[in-house]
Amino acid sequence: MRALITGGQGFVGRHLRAHLEALGDEVTTIDMERDVTDVAVMKQVVEDVRPEAIYHLAAISHVGTSWEDPRLVLQVNVLGTASVLAAARATSDVTTLVVSSAEVYGVVQPTDLPLREDDVARPATPYAASKLAAEVVALQSVRGYGQRVMIARAFNHIGPGQSPTFFVPAMAQRIRAAHAEGRGSIPVGNLSSRRDFSDVRDVVRAYAAIVRRGTSGEIYNVASGVDHAMSELAEILRDAVDPSIVFETDPALLRPVDIPVLRGSADKLTAATGWTPLISLRETLADVLEATPLTLS
Repeated sequence: MRALITGGQGFVGRHLRAHLEALGDEVTTIDMERDVTDVAVMKQVVEDVRPEAIYHLAAISHVGTSWEDPRLVLQVNVLGTASVLAAARATSDVTTLVVSSAEVYGVVQPTDLPLREDDVARPATPYAASKLAAEVVALQSVRGYGQRVMIARAFNHIGPGQSPTFFVPAMAQRIRAAHAEGRGSIPVGNLSSRRDFSDVRDVVRAYAAIVRRGTSGEIYNVASGVDHAMSELAEILRDAVDPSIVFETDPALLRPVDIPVLRGSADKLTAATGWTPLISLRETLADVLEATPLTLS
């Protein structure tokens, strides 16, 4: 299968490319060298590649950044999706996977869990709002143009190669540096929030499975079905390096809105494709630590 990945040089894109190539796909990636918000640019890319599948990953994906520049996040995440889908309409047999986020569910209560695809979306951050708007654009392309499009609502995913702007690699980096420098404590944000974590290598398997066996116009959660406190992940990382390190809350690291808990059900995805997660949380965190460079302050 000829596949095109937008955002192909990012954390998930690199893992997705490796997985698709292992499946025997012919993969082309684009990243920041092409403006996904420019319809003419994207039409030329699609004309050159003639993909059978488009994996639309390109986005501004950091929640904190969305508070600083919500206009930019909306432009890239919503208009970028619209441009990619407009370009895809030039190829009648292409399947497009639009990658969204579980952040669209917003602030939920423990009684609402696990979250399912038909639950009400109440985005609480500019990033989440942009992803929900991108979903609307994607579904409109199915209803209005008859395009073959699916949506993946990914819950938190982690693994080797993730940017240190995200919690797990940032924590791994701080812990390794504190241990090397003999510091007894490190600053942290809110560690009480709970998230549903999957290994990125499991997540990209889900994306490929959705493209191959999913139904157009459907939304699929990509989730482990288990939520873990941020403190649990931090402690696993710390205990693997230096159990004596203490975590100290730094108000500067707290977000304006922090969703207390997210946990998803992947039952719909499993029923449609047979996908289940294979990599344990501890294995993922061990791989993250191994891949984390030592950066001294």
